[in-house]
Amino acid sequence: MARRLRPVELDFTSSAPVRLVFTANLAAPPPAVYRSVAVEVGSLPSWFTAVTSAVPTADGSARTVRLRGGIAFDETILASEPDLRYAYRVDTTNAPGVTAMAEEWTLSPTGTGTRLRWTMAADGAAPFRLALRLAAPGVGLSFRDAARRLDRRLTPARPPSPGTAR
Repeated sequence: MARRLRPVELDFTSSAPVRLVFTANLAAPPPAVYRSVAVEVGSLPSWFTAVTSAVPTADGSARTVRLRGGIAFDETILASEPDLRYAYRVDTTNAPGVTAMAEEWTLSPTGTGTRLRWTMAADGAAPFRLALRLAAPGVGLSFRDAARRLDRRLTPARPPSPGTAR
C-alpha cells in the first residue's frame, strides 16, 4: 500500500540523514547522458536493470517508477537543468520505513565524456536508515553496472585501430 512521504526540496540531497553518493565516468557527452536520464524516462529499464518501468506523468513534471521486487515510487521533478542536473523527490511509495526521499543526478563534462554523480538521500525509521546504509555496496554495484550499460548504449562501438590484431 502506497504511503505519502514528507515533501522535501532539493537541499535535502545534501542534508538528509542518509546519503548514498556514487560516481562514474562515461565516454558519452553530457547532452546524451542527460537525455537518457531526464528526457527519455522510459528508457531507464534498458540500462538501469533494477528498474522495471519508468513513466513520465503530469506533462513531464512527475514520473512513476517501479523496481524489481515490487517497490513503486511516484515522484515530482525538483530540478531539470539540461546537461547539468536532474533531481526528484518521492511523494508516495510502498517501500517500508522510509519517510522522505529524493535523488539527484549531476553531470560534469570530462574531456569529451561525462562524470555522472547519483545521490540518493533518505530519512526514515532507524531500521530503514540502517538497512539503507548496509545496502550501500549493493546499490553502488547496481549504479556502476547501470552506468556501464548506459555508456555502451550511448557510445557507438569503435572499430579497431589500424594495425590492431583481431
